[in-house]
Amino acid sequence: MTDRTSSGLAASEFAPGASDIELATRRLAAALDALESAVERRREQERGEEELAARIHALGVDRSRLAHELDGTLVRSRELEKTNREIAQRLDVAIDTIKSVIEAGDQA
Repeated sequence: MTDRTSSGLAASEFAPGASDIELATRRLAAALDALESAVERRREQERGEEELAARIHALGVDRSRLAHELDGTLVRSRELEKTNREIAQRLDVAIDTIKSVIEAGDQA
């Protein structure tokens, strides 16, 4: 493992005879590499955020659709309950009528 200085360069990069320009070039290249890595990490993070936003939007659309379907189902359910009560009342009337007819026939 190489020893690094506070600038992130290996101690061997400060070898005697290395010119200031070479050292500066190496430091610049290291800084550019670090910047490129940071930019790529940021891009990945933004892609993740965009994917999350797209998923949230899709969930919102699904929620709206399901809420609309639920409203329609509730309306239909209430209509069926009303129709069921009406049919039950008609059946009660029909049963009472049939009973009356049968009783009238038995008395005759």
